[in-house]
Amino acid sequence: MIEGSAALMCEKELKDGRCFSFGNLSTMVGEDYTSVRHRHPSSTAHGTPEKHEMQKRSEAERPFQNSNNGWVDVDHGITKKMQLIAEAEELKPAFMKEVDSHFTEFVNRLIAKAVLLESSTATSTFPAATCSERDLHKTKGLRAPPEHGKLFTARRSLLDELFEVNHIRTIYHMFIALLILFILSTLVVDFIDEGRLVLEFDLLVFAFGKFPVVISTWLCMFLSTFILPYGLFLQWAKGHSCSSQRKIRSLFFGMLFMLFQTIGLGLGPTYVAVSYSLPPASRFVVILEQVRLIMKAYSFIRENVPRVLSSAKEKSSTIPVPQVTQYLYFLFAPTLIYRDNYPRNPMIRWGYVATKFAQVIGSLFYAYYIFVRLCIPPFRNISQEPFNLRGLVLCIFNSILPGVLILFLVFFAFLHCWLNAFAEMLRFADRMFYEDWWNSTSYANYYRTWNVVVHDWLYYYAYRDFLWFFGKKFKAAAMLSVFAVSAAVHEYVLGVCFGYFYPVLFCLFMCFGMVFNFILNDRRKGPIWNVIMWTSLFLGQGVIICLYSQEWYAHQYCPLKNPTFLDYVKPRSWNCHIQI
Repeated sequence: MIEGSAALMCEKELKDGRCFSFGNLSTMVGEDYTSVRHRHPSSTAHGTPEKHEMQKRSEAERPFQNSNNGWVDVDHGITKKMQLIAEAEELKPAFMKEVDSHFTEFVNRLIAKAVLLESSTATSTFPAATCSERDLHKTKGLRAPPEHGKLFTARRSLLDELFEVNHIRTIYHMFIALLILFILSTLVVDFIDEGRLVLEFDLLVFAFGKFPVVISTWLCMFLSTFILPYGLFLQWAKGHSCSSQRKIRSLFFGMLFMLFQTIGLGLGPTYVAVSYSLPPASRFVVILEQVRLIMKAYSFIRENVPRVLSSAKEKSSTIPVPQVTQYLYFLFAPTLIYRDNYPRNPMIRWGYVATKFAQVIGSLFYAYYIFVRLCIPPFRNISQEPFNLRGLVLCIFNSILPGVLILFLVFFAFLHCWLNAFAEMLRFADRMFYEDWWNSTSYANYYRTWNVVVHDWLYYYAYRDFLWFFGKKFKAAAMLSVFAVSAAVHEYVLGVCFGYFYPVLFCLFMCFGMVFNFILNDRRKGPIWNVIMWTSLFLGQGVIICLYSQEWYAHQYCPLKNPTFLDYVKPRSWNCHIQI
């Protein structure tokens, strides 16, 4: 009787893949189902179906007891469940890796098809793109048409996608919590020292001082960039096809454009920043806008001149001159590569715009508290101490934390928030202003992904044009020239904004940057290379903050009455302690 009831229970439990036979007290798994059925063929044959169903329900509703009473062991079931969970966790990484590889391959194929589709569309729009290899050899003197350059497509910024993941958004919340701690520490210290809450933000007021001069200078730069390059190009394009002296005429208009670039946009804003003694942040606004407008004006000319030359060569009746509204849109668009049209979003999310501008303002206050709490106190009296190697090493390592925080803030405030805010207002759909530079295992990949906007300009107009002019055999020379141009522009910006020449960043770019670019190249894979990249990046930020801060306070504490040219070139922080 006991074995009959056990067989009945076993028949029910076999659906779950386990069974206990009490005839021999051994555990039976799903494979024993057939043998149990043959051993007790009559156990389920007696009784009506209604009684059998009632019996099954009553057995299912009974609480589990231990195996000594003939019922399923609960502990054994939990153990099996935990084993299944552990096996699933072991299989999860391999499964996710396989899914990721297939998804990446799918996306790459989709992008490749989109490029082919774009190219086919461009060939129907621009007749110059349909030429054969023989025709291309004939027109070697022409630049590559725009459709052979960067492809714009609608895509979101990477951080916008990552912030939808709770784990990544928690890191953002941690930075907000750190800002709150900076604010609280500053308020508490000021209250202890002054006996009141100090909310003057004197550092921000000083850094952005003389802002009306900044606004007027920016208006002059923008209006001149809007009128002169477009006007010069329009006059040249209209008369180029019917001119008998095309080369001389093109050289004349090209010289006018270069004069505007060097004198109008080059020397003018620099003279204003120096002569009006603008504070550092105000100078950064003027000089960075100067560089941006120079690059945009060059891109407009560089992308449209080949189209006019191709049209004149084919003796076309229409002149491919962009509309003035297209050029105006380009001047505000968050890209340095000109196109007549960009992918556009259907609507503007004004809440998104407000959020991004609020994050920019929050980042400014974040930087303010970093300088107030981590930079100004240790550097204020550093020029009064004798210069030695131990002090320099401690200064560099103590500057790593504020340097890294400033690096993150510059990336988040400008490359993510500022550019996305303008992109949203202009319905500019291509939001790939940066890539996952934090995952880089090589400096070559880091330079490509940190600032995609500037990298695209350097790649298409400096690197590729260098190879077009000198040949593809000089790739190393082309890369070196791009590094030199980038390092010189970075040092120019810092030199004008800080008011002194101290080529720390230039040396880091040209020496360590070039060496790491060849040593930590794209063949380096694995987590260890990412660790090496981050370590060197942290150390470089510490060097920059330490040395530039020392030089700043040396210029404040050790002014020169009759400086010579050598005094402007020689770092003043090296001997400032002697004069105190």
